[in-house]
Amino acid sequence: MTKEPGPAVAERPHALHLRVRAGLSKPHNWLQLVKFCAVGASGYVVNLTVFALCVEVLDLHHLVAATVAFVVAVTNNFWWNRSWTFRARGGHAGFQAARFFTVSVAAFLFAALVLELLVSVAGVPDVAAQAMSIVVATPLNFIGNKMWSFRIELSRD
Repeated sequence: MTKEPGPAVAERPHALHLRVRAGLSKPHNWLQLVKFCAVGASGYVVNLTVFALCVEVLDLHHLVAATVAFVVAVTNNFWWNRSWTFRARGGHAGFQAARFFTVSVAAFLFAALVLELLVSVAGVPDVAAQAMSIVVATPLNFIGNKMWSFRIELSRD
């Protein structure tokens, strides 16, 4: 009796932890992480600049300022991640944008919660708290975009 080989790890969506473990061993994924962080760094600068302008010049509440800064930075980040980090030009840009925005909103909401706790509970100054909240939300953002927004569709030959 010969045992048939099971499906490849990437073909079993329920085995997420196995996909993540397999992905960690591939140098290409680490390069994408570096690129994602470079794009994120540019978005980080854009975000903090817009946030500081909104808080210090326009005197907006920190959560309103964070929302404005998010919208500007997410536009920058989508373009760079689609064209450079994940080179996902083959997929439909509209679907990728919707997924990217969904992941980014989830990461933003998490970051906004952290921001509010840092400002209101811990007494951290607004701009420093915004900087920390973005860093804390980055892993969630990367994994969501890598595995959903810009995922590579596998063929089942």
